[in-house]
Amino acid sequence: MSLSTKTAPRPRATERDGTQAFAGLDWLLVGGVAFSWGSSFLFIDIGVDNFDPGLVAFLRVLFGAVTLVLIADARRAVPRSEWPLIALLGVLWMAFPFMFFSVAQQWIDSSLAGMINAAAPLFTALVAAIVVRHLPGRLQIAGLAVGFAGVIAISAPSLGDEDSSLLGITLVLLATLFYGCAFNLAAPLQRRNGALPVIWRAQLVALCLLAPVGAASVPGSSFAWSSLGAVLALGSLGTALGFVCFTTLVGRVGSTRGSVTIYLLPAVAIALGAIVRDEPIHAAALLGTGLVLAGAYLTSRRERRPVHAEAPTEREERRAA
Repeated sequence: MSLSTKTAPRPRATERDGTQAFAGLDWLLVGGVAFSWGSSFLFIDIGVDNFDPGLVAFLRVLFGAVTLVLIADARRAVPRSEWPLIALLGVLWMAFPFMFFSVAQQWIDSSLAGMINAAAPLFTALVAAIVVRHLPGRLQIAGLAVGFAGVIAISAPSLGDEDSSLLGITLVLLATLFYGCAFNLAAPLQRRNGALPVIWRAQLVALCLLAPVGAASVPGSSFAWSSLGAVLALGSLGTALGFVCFTTLVGRVGSTRGSVTIYLLPAVAIALGAIVRDEPIHAAALLGTGLVLAGAYLTSRRERRPVHAEAPTEREERRAA
């Protein structure tokens, strides 16, 4: 057949513009991300039953990095000029927060940690406003206020419990604040270099930083298959495959629509904590979680700017010139 008689090829079914309804694979990816990230708090809780927090944090990054290195896309080259920012990302996104969560969950329940972690989008918006030195709009300010009121409601019932402590809650809040800084740093890095190459190299930096802490934690730890299995799942699922699923989902439906998975994490953490660890759930904490999610939603909405006058048309601009 000659070229003149060929018809234009039909677009492949996999080519999407991010506006279609979620397909079955999209919902499967949403579920995979929600479970892998939402279950991380439970796995940390089981890990610190027998391992010192430093060992849990180190093994988490180790298993995550080993899993990602098996994926060819993660090994793709990155310019050397990006390494300083990637190193900073490893500190802010992994080394310090992972250590904070492991230490904190010696004293607070996994469900409580998961509920407080839902404030990450609020801290992300707050850090972004501070960095660009531009106050958020009214809708974003309302979202921040509602969200932080939710954080207070989540934390208040647990402050008097014998299994919780102010220090544990403070460490989780600090880790979530670090996440807010890291997300603002990660976004441009991932746009320039791809998500998985950046994440894997950030994990290597965190691995080097946590290695001395992990080694020092071995004498104070006792071996148990339950803790080892939990940390293995924490690293391979939450710290590796969860990112693979999320980047795949974002590539199919866009970052804004893909972020819906973040709102499912507290529900997963609460359910698993109650089912597996028999953790109590306070009504005020559930209400606070709802406020946090509502605040995060408002904060993520686009602010409408008032239009005081219609922009001149091209013809009017030519006449004025």
